[in-house]
Amino acid sequence: MEIEKVRERALELKRLIAENDNLYYVLDAPKIEDHEYDSLLRELASIESAFPELLAPDSPNMRVRGEARSEFTRVAHGTPMQSLDNALDIDELKNFFDRTAKSLGTQDAEWTCEPKLDGLAVSLIYRDGVLERAATRGDGSVGEDVTQNIRTIRTLPLKLCDAPLGALEVRGEVCMSREDFATLNRAREESEEPLFANPRNAAAGSLRQLDHRVTASRNLSIFLYHLEDAASFGVGTQWDMLRRIEGMSLPSQKSRRLCRSMAEIEAYLAEWGEARHWNSINTDGVVVKLNDLALRASLGSTAKAPKWAIAFKYPPEEKRTKLNDILVSVGRTGALTPTAVLEPVSLSGTTVQRASLHNQDEIDRKDIRIGDMVWVHKAGEIIPEVLRVDMEARDGTEKPFRIPGTCPACGAAAVRLPGEAAIRCLNKTCPAQLQEEIAHFVSRQCMDINGIGEKLIAQLTERGTVKSAADLYSLATEDLEALDRMAEKSSRKLIEAIEDSKTRPLSSVINALGIRNVGKKTALDLASRFRSMDRLIASGENELSAIDGVGPVVAASIAAFMGEEHNRRTIERLREAGVRMEEPGSGETPLNAVPYFAGKKFVFTGELQSMSRQEAEKLAESLGAKTSGSVSKKTDIVVRGQNAGGKYNKALALGVEIWDEETFLERVKEGAPARLPEEAPGVP
Repeated sequence: MEIEKVRERALELKRLIAENDNLYYVLDAPKIEDHEYDSLLRELASIESAFPELLAPDSPNMRVRGEARSEFTRVAHGTPMQSLDNALDIDELKNFFDRTAKSLGTQDAEWTCEPKLDGLAVSLIYRDGVLERAATRGDGSVGEDVTQNIRTIRTLPLKLCDAPLGALEVRGEVCMSREDFATLNRAREESEEPLFANPRNAAAGSLRQLDHRVTASRNLSIFLYHLEDAASFGVGTQWDMLRRIEGMSLPSQKSRRLCRSMAEIEAYLAEWGEARHWNSINTDGVVVKLNDLALRASLGSTAKAPKWAIAFKYPPEEKRTKLNDILVSVGRTGALTPTAVLEPVSLSGTTVQRASLHNQDEIDRKDIRIGDMVWVHKAGEIIPEVLRVDMEARDGTEKPFRIPGTCPACGAAAVRLPGEAAIRCLNKTCPAQLQEEIAHFVSRQCMDINGIGEKLIAQLTERGTVKSAADLYSLATEDLEALDRMAEKSSRKLIEAIEDSKTRPLSSVINALGIRNVGKKTALDLASRFRSMDRLIASGENELSAIDGVGPVVAASIAAFMGEEHNRRTIERLREAGVRMEEPGSGETPLNAVPYFAGKKFVFTGELQSMSRQEAEKLAESLGAKTSGSVSKKTDIVVRGQNAGGKYNKALALGVEIWDEETFLERVKEGAPARLPEEAPGVP
């Protein structure tokens, strides 16, 4: 009976681990903390140790976790990229040290201690000093080709200094800084997108984008720490390996130490345990490695991990404190965000007094009330978060909380749109949203009004001179001359720029309105379909949903925006100021649309020789086509370059028409206008 219960528990643990492996490694959307996941692995390992007959080849403890996504070309690693065993406390680390010393026959070996970076493991191949290929670890044997994406990391040299001839493989971690992680999550929360759980998953999600332009916008970093087949390059220790890596101008972590005893290792762990909180890259532990490469070879590896290295993980820090109040703030998109006001508590080296509660659903799920004693931590060691309520501490004085039905900044109705978690103020003249909305309105991709920066916007809004975007068109030179650093000449130039913006196309005006879920591409689709602001306003959700690329959620956002009185008033004032509200001509495709391209949806994949994919997309769009980053049944044509991968295979499976680059260029020449866009330099 006992063995059957243990077998059932082992199967349940395997299921849970596999489920969380998929969330973590494939979807980059983990639902549990690292220490919870480690607990599952360790429980399974203890069962398999006590009952060896239950240790099967499919055990998570027998392999490196991870899986290559089907959208990327698969890359086989010449030498497996193994994971590391963990030590969750000093006793486990001492056991590892003693066990290794016994195998070596000495305790006098040297050890390197390096920060355990919270990133995605990658392998880079340089040939004759030039970057040739980059791949993720994947399952350790097979990873994903992310060469195009990794080229966007500015700290990574594409050509090495003092590099040997032939092939050289170097391994490391792609990371995202704490600051960039927080900025990215704030933007995603404003846009009602799922938040990344920690910097590692943000980095992984960014590097594994199908569009390298998204990767480029995420400001990733990379740190290298391992040179494959180092002995062939005259390197005999880990310490010298790191120096050689740096000598080739490759970035590496500097906060490392060479230790000669367990006491020195413990001293480093204690020091780094405090210092890591101020490191720009998140680290949750320290990797301890045997320094001598020859001694490493004598110890070897298990199927999963090397016997000469271990990852010491710092315990997660949780503190109990009182939740004194819940305040509601209004973001750029009008989202009402609840924030917990806490009794000050020290966490991960800083004093925490506030923590985002995200939305009403999260408050309800955790049953959070004002006056509760709560447990808090820093998610990903960075973002303060309320974990749970100490229910046993309740005395009946705690107060349930509901986000108000009116905006705390302007008093307009706050509503929850279908399919969204956030409650929003839809009044675009709301002062809490105003400065960000003005900045969006004047940006290059919208009305493109040069000369209006953050400081000028702040002055205009704080003085009450500008209360909505439409007020920009009522500004006079005397209004501007009264502001700091605005002389007569600069004021006159700005008025001219504002006047010039009235001729922007309808798509720019639609984008400038800041409609929830509507960006540049959707604005282009709407302008192409309706050709006038009046027809767009009069459209219903069903008509909007029928447009390719506009689903029910986007359609609901547009309809809600156009139904709000303040927004219609702003549009009318823009019209009265002379802002363009119609496109010339009629029909649903651009006036410059040509055969082969008009109304067709294109997808570009692989490496083009005559131009970049971005330039090719712009060229196709200029001829009346629509472009997308993914292949579906609605795709009309896929243009494939060299090394085309998952998109090409999916197009074959779906029967989508496929052009090579030569065919694409021929079609462009046949249908192109006399003068092609300057952005497409490679077209013959």
